[in-house]
Amino acid sequence: MSEPLALYIHWPFCRAKCPYCDFNSHVRERIDQAAWRDALRRELAGEAARANGTGMRRPLASIFFGGGTPSLMDPATVAALIEDAQSLFAAPEGLEVTLEANPTSVEAAKLRDFRAAGVNRLSLGVQALDGAALRFLGRQHDAGEAVAALELARATFPRLSFDLIYARPGQAEAPWREELRRALALAADHLSLYQLTIEPGTRFATEHARGAFALPEDDEAARLYYATIEEAARFDLRPYEVSNYAKPGAESRHNLVYWRYGDYLGIGPGAHQRLWLDGALLAARRHRAPEEWLARVARDGHARTEEVALAPEDRAREALLMGLRLAEGVDPARLAARSGLTLAEAVDPAMLLACLEEGYLEWRADGRLAATGEGRMRLDAMLPVLLR
Repeated sequence: MSEPLALYIHWPFCRAKCPYCDFNSHVRERIDQAAWRDALRRELAGEAARANGTGMRRPLASIFFGGGTPSLMDPATVAALIEDAQSLFAAPEGLEVTLEANPTSVEAAKLRDFRAAGVNRLSLGVQALDGAALRFLGRQHDAGEAVAALELARATFPRLSFDLIYARPGQAEAPWREELRRALALAADHLSLYQLTIEPGTRFATEHARGAFALPEDDEAARLYYATIEEAARFDLRPYEVSNYAKPGAESRHNLVYWRYGDYLGIGPGAHQRLWLDGALLAARRHRAPEEWLARVARDGHARTEEVALAPEDRAREALLMGLRLAEGVDPARLAARSGLTLAEAVDPAMLLACLEEGYLEWRADGRLAATGEGRMRLDAMLPVLLR
């Protein structure tokens, strides 16, 4: 109860559905901003009361507005939720408050309002600085708008992160390095880099199945990944997690709570959470459909559709799945405290030895188990056989 928890607030609406996206996002012609503000505040208040218990306020690690497209929110809604969170929990000085935004000119015009509302870290969904790639990805902005938004965000927010997608069809290493340099020269604090994958149920899944485009082979994608590490290092950004690079001290405090397997609350449609309560780690999720979520909050004060106490084996598996993504690795003592199992009980000893011998895992000097650079490239294949 003394450990800070992270607060995630989900805004489920977008102007258009990107063809690669399988997130819980929806397109609506009209949104009742006042109704959504009231419902989000009500669900937050109820979850805070449960998390805090009697006579205390839990410390707050961070607030993260994700989506969907949170920059479509009314800044007054963002301000109200930040104010509520800071009163409901024990918020430290300089609390990290992140909001995801798209770099369209319409949304960029609101950035100063979000800063005034209390947002101090912006996560900008650039995805590419190449016009053809942006059109392929179905983005609503062009390269010029992306550059303008990066420049405005750099001047407006103390901290700035941006997203890029790599391993796009036909992508070559030299143009990718140039694209990275242009982006990092504009905003070089934090980069989230995602390999383009085909997710079931997306438009890309349909198009890829019929042969409309092909993704780079694994070895070509790996070359692009290693090129990213080299280019980011030129700007003093280090890969502290599989998909995230930061200057020292600029790491996402919010996401570190997830990767270190801390407690977090999830508010809004489809949001998940992990919360220690009454001696159990409770895993909960909320109804995904916006209208049904709204109706349930109006009726019950929350829209939780499922909440279960995780068994020690499940806790250990989740902690390792998250922690081995980090360059810092997993602290065996923390794993045991959070899961109830020792590291030896949580992994297959023969597979652990094999991964160590192959150089995919290593014991650090501080006693942590960590994936090497080669190991982080193979986590998806390695973890299913490593974990019991």
